[in-house]
Amino acid sequence: MMKKTALLSALTLAACAPTGAQNWSQADTWAFEPGPDTFSSSALLDLRSLNEKAAGESGFVKVDANGDFLLGNGRPVRFWCVNTGVEREKPFVARPLGRKTEPKLDRHARFLAKRGVNMVRLHAHIEPKPEQPVDTINESERDWIWRTVAAMKKEGIYTTISPYWAIPVKIGKGWGVPGADQENAAALLFFEPKLQQAYFGWLRKLYAEKNPYTGVPLSQEPAVAILQIQNEDSLLFWTINNLKGEARQILQRQYANWLAKKYGSLTAAAQRWQGHTLPGDDLPAGRADFANVYEMTQPRQGGIHRRLSDQTEFWARTMYDFNKKTADFLRNELGCKQLINAGNWRTADSARLFDAERWSYTANEVDAVNRYFGGIHKGPAEGWNIRVGDKFTSDTVLRDPNPFPLTLRQTAGRPMLITESAWVMPNGYASEGPLLVAAYQSLTGIDGYYWFATGDDEWTEPASGNGYDPGQAKWLFGNPDMLGTFPAAALMYRKGYVKRGAPAVVEHRSLQNVFERNVPVIVEEGGFDPNRDMGDVAPTSSVKTPVDPLAFLVGPVQVVYGSDPAKTKVLGLSPYVNRAQGLVKSNTGQIELHYKENYLLIDAPSVQGAVSFFEKNRVATTSDVQITSKNEFASVLVVAMDDQPLKTSKKILVQVGTRSRPTGWSEKKSTLALEGGRSVEGFEVVSTGGAPWRVEKADMTVTVNNPKLRKGTVLDMNGMPMRTLDLCETVEGRVFSFPEDAMYVVLQ
Repeated sequence: MMKKTALLSALTLAACAPTGAQNWSQADTWAFEPGPDTFSSSALLDLRSLNEKAAGESGFVKVDANGDFLLGNGRPVRFWCVNTGVEREKPFVARPLGRKTEPKLDRHARFLAKRGVNMVRLHAHIEPKPEQPVDTINESERDWIWRTVAAMKKEGIYTTISPYWAIPVKIGKGWGVPGADQENAAALLFFEPKLQQAYFGWLRKLYAEKNPYTGVPLSQEPAVAILQIQNEDSLLFWTINNLKGEARQILQRQYANWLAKKYGSLTAAAQRWQGHTLPGDDLPAGRADFANVYEMTQPRQGGIHRRLSDQTEFWARTMYDFNKKTADFLRNELGCKQLINAGNWRTADSARLFDAERWSYTANEVDAVNRYFGGIHKGPAEGWNIRVGDKFTSDTVLRDPNPFPLTLRQTAGRPMLITESAWVMPNGYASEGPLLVAAYQSLTGIDGYYWFATGDDEWTEPASGNGYDPGQAKWLFGNPDMLGTFPAAALMYRKGYVKRGAPAVVEHRSLQNVFERNVPVIVEEGGFDPNRDMGDVAPTSSVKTPVDPLAFLVGPVQVVYGSDPAKTKVLGLSPYVNRAQGLVKSNTGQIELHYKENYLLIDAPSVQGAVSFFEKNRVATTSDVQITSKNEFASVLVVAMDDQPLKTSKKILVQVGTRSRPTGWSEKKSTLALEGGRSVEGFEVVSTGGAPWRVEKADMTVTVNNPKLRKGTVLDMNGMPMRTLDLCETVEGRVFSFPEDAMYVVLQ
């Protein structure tokens, strides 16, 4: 795999500065050892009722004119989503805490539904092994998909299916497909006819054959909401530079044919390029070569600029045409009735190429991107495992909001998904994640954030990334920080307690403007992936200066393709963004991020709370809630469980997330050397520890302005009552000390 090179801003570097090493002593933490969930009716916290009795019971999921999801009966629905691999042949991570048996799908589905989940994504590899015939399928993967759809359906959970990822695909020598001499199948599916034919055959076997666990083929299964064509591949990403041999010549010939059609002849195209040539050109033989993707990330003039514009347009149209062709096959040949998403990947340059990628998705109904949040991590197994001696930083949105995964340009009128994401270990501030995702999804209208990933039916315990290598796994959400803080966040988001904002930016772009690689008025960051990463404003826009990227946190940022750039509109940001104070407010007035003071407030009638470095700001105050804490860092949500405002609600969930690490984890301050002679302060792993997780004790008091509250109940991690809690009556309302050894309290 290629190595990514992160481009860090000065603000990002400053945000990485550590606040102090942590050795996670037993005196300051409690052992996270929940027993298996019995799904008792006595639980005071169970969100299963938010789901339908069975997913798809009223028909297939649809999209409205605003790009939001609807159930089959037309009722609006918001999806709280995860990626799962439970009961797959090779689970992603270790077995659940306190269990000696293998994970089971039926338990897993019920466990997820209880914590607010109503959508899962199945990231699979349906292609055969290279030594098998090309017209076969990976039957184990198909059986797992079939079984999972059936299990999730029973708990009201919809499924997104991602059946193909080019990177692990090895082209078999007997397949008759060019590319057997390449490391993987990156880029091939978009243009190579024989691989496309094989791929359609795999889809036929997956979607058209009867699912033995439901009696219905997936093509006719309304519990399957979204079909993803492919995962993490693009002609506009760095991997295209590795295309060689016969496969490259096929694409060169297709390019030459396209150029001849566009300009009338290859001679005319060469004249258009002012004589610019490339070493691989052979125009008399009907082949035109491609410039290195690096050239597409740079401003260029003259003939090379024109040639790069043609290259960008050809690659974007090639992907668009493939996405349309695949949709036609799924709809007309297989009869699939689900929504279709083309892909979810990045480009070599988010400023100059991302809009070309997103435009290629408009051949289908749904857009997506994979985008993680974490920090810098340096070590020999940094792509998948954390080892002693590794160095890292713990980033937080509270210090630098720019890398926040939800700062996305959304195509107007279309759903936008983040199909893989998490606060990636060893990040130490992951409990901010669910709160921030729920709040800003609500504000911006992003339609799904899929936490990645789990192979456990309940919680994920600390364990190696592959089961035997010393260290800790990275790609998980099943820890106390993230999964533990699902319930209040999912309830807030799915109930719509935080309002959608008015658009902060609506940019109109002509396709020519996109293909010429002009920089849009506002640019999203490219994202974070340690496995593969290595100015100007569009001149025809009515906006002549770049838009502050904090606009992403003010309201939705949208783009309209194939439109007049003069129609671009930007909301006046001065009432909402104050760089001097380090403050950005939502245009709904319900979210405030103070990134210089390192805290965020949510203040809506039915949900209020904060995520904060309380060492700097001991008290967080909203309309009806006050939080006083001695914790260095914590996230707190106070959310009504009965659809009422907090000040009159009869049942309120108070959820606190602090920080967790494996037992025995130890770290020390260290300096990380970066490219270009730069450095940043961070940490070095002294010990990776082991099971169980240890959770930092809460040290806080919470006041809720509601005189009707009479009773507090401390819950365990399965939502079961553990003990009652004293509530004190004061002028401000009901006050209580949050328990040290819990994450949930229900007030009644």
